[in-house]
Amino acid sequence: MKRAVITVVGKDSVGIIAKVCTYLAEKNINILDISQTIVGGFFNMMMIVDVTSFDNGYKEMSEGVEALGEDIGCTVRIQREEIFDSMHRL
Repeated sequence: MKRAVITVVGKDSVGIIAKVCTYLAEKNINILDISQTIVGGFFNMMMIVDVTSFDNGYKEMSEGVEALGEDIGCTVRIQREEIFDSMHRL
């Protein structure tokens, strides 16, 4: 299984989770875990996803979620799990 971490940050608005989840489903990316919070009107979500069934390359996946972020007025980023782990290891 290939896993990745997706983060979504921006001003809270209706439909952010729905739009992100719909996009991932259309790309055959499965959500394994999700956490979201709203603090002071700002939306923050972190997802662990399984990208095994995504047939295109990582670059296309990254560009796709960034474009999604622009559409919904948020910053959306994806990182491979091993990169995320390496960056956050003490």
